[in-house]
Amino acid sequence: MKAHFQRMAVYNRWANQRLYEAVGKLSPEEFAAARSGFFPSLLKTLNHILVGDAVWMGRLEGTGSAGITSLDQVLHAEFSALKAARAAMDERIVAFVDGLAPARLKEDLVYHTMAGEPMTMQVGQVLAHFFNHQTHHRGQAHAMLSSTTVEPPVLDLIYFLRDHPGIAEVR
Repeated sequence: MKAHFQRMAVYNRWANQRLYEAVGKLSPEEFAAARSGFFPSLLKTLNHILVGDAVWMGRLEGTGSAGITSLDQVLHAEFSALKAARAAMDERIVAFVDGLAPARLKEDLVYHTMAGEPMTMQVGQVLAHFFNHQTHHRGQAHAMLSSTTVEPPVLDLIYFLRDHPGIAEVR
């Protein structure tokens, strides 16, 4: 399972780089414009993904939620700052998964939800949710980008695996 999560971490970084490259072609007004979605703009959707990642990484690393108080918090209103924070988070995720002892995947993570409710879940299940959450909201951002004049990039995992055959191998 560790190899699977390593692939997902590198895929996540690749997909984010491609998405952010495309979103970066928008004007600041287009980036912040209201669009159909759960978090109703590219700015808010991409911030939400970063917020979720920061909260989960804080839980996994035992460092806390870094001052995050809500799931719709805008950490970076300016695209270049958001892009830099995204890149740093992606490197943090890759390094965390690379350094993860395989036995930890079966260990319980004890944490509190944003509402303060205590929870316990296996680290492997948390990571499965973590990467699924990113893909889910990246898909929403991709759909929002489709409503602009910028061509949305291909983000499907299968394309990543085809372009990175060494990563596709089971270890």
